[in-house]
Amino acid sequence: MESQVAERAARLGFESRAGIDPRCVPIKLVRPMPEGEAIPSRRYTAEENETWRILYGRQRKLLECRACEEFLEGLEIMGFPEDRIPALTDVHRKLKQTTNWGIALAPGLLAVEDFYGALARRVFASTDYIRGRDELDYTPAPDCFHDIFGHTTLITEPYFANFYQKFGQVAMHAEGKIRGWLASFYWFTVEFGLINTPHGIRIYGNGILSSYSEVTHCLGAEVRRLPFDPQRMAEQPSDLSIMQPILFVIDSFQQLESDFDRWTKGLGL
Repeated sequence: MESQVAERAARLGFESRAGIDPRCVPIKLVRPMPEGEAIPSRRYTAEENETWRILYGRQRKLLECRACEEFLEGLEIMGFPEDRIPALTDVHRKLKQTTNWGIALAPGLLAVEDFYGALARRVFASTDYIRGRDELDYTPAPDCFHDIFGHTTLITEPYFANFYQKFGQVAMHAEGKIRGWLASFYWFTVEFGLINTPHGIRIYGNGILSSYSEVTHCLGAEVRRLPFDPQRMAEQPSDLSIMQPILFVIDSFQQLESDFDRWTKGLGL
């Protein structure tokens, strides 16, 4: 997998660090990412499509009464095929029609400046490779299942879509301690966020939605779930290597957008 991703990155004109799995090393762009209709097509193997089928099938079933309605509605809007990896150009067209977001092809984990810059333009940078069969339950870095199934689906929700762009615009100009705060805030919202609903607490964080183990863990008794508090979230330590012991709960996506505006303006951003 590492060599395939490295070769892909080199062919597209990106830098990566030799000898290290490029999925886990932030990659600095040396030229613009292909976007929308300019994204080159990729032919997937039968095994790669089967991996998508397995991941999609079990997550779709597991999330039925655990994911927020906005995410489940987003799945219907996006209409991903169940038995094969969708083309990024198709994902791009659907998002454009829905919330005027676009897709760009990323070689892996982007440097924050490039990732935030894309968000600021309403562009989500997605990988086009999928995890190996030995990583079905957990992968340490983004792949196209996490990016497409987890991330792009919720961008169909208008308030979340607007918040996501605003986050990129603000984060581009943040420095020092505040940039670190924003990274933590992102972790506890976009990746590991929960939301109150009339039916109880549901999942909207993309990292949870695309992770088989985190789905059941995040709603269990061992997790401390706290009210939405941007500053507390910004200062809360996070650890990618463990199941999350503390999570935060928003009341609505309107709150996420408006309270993010209020908090960042208070920081002078």
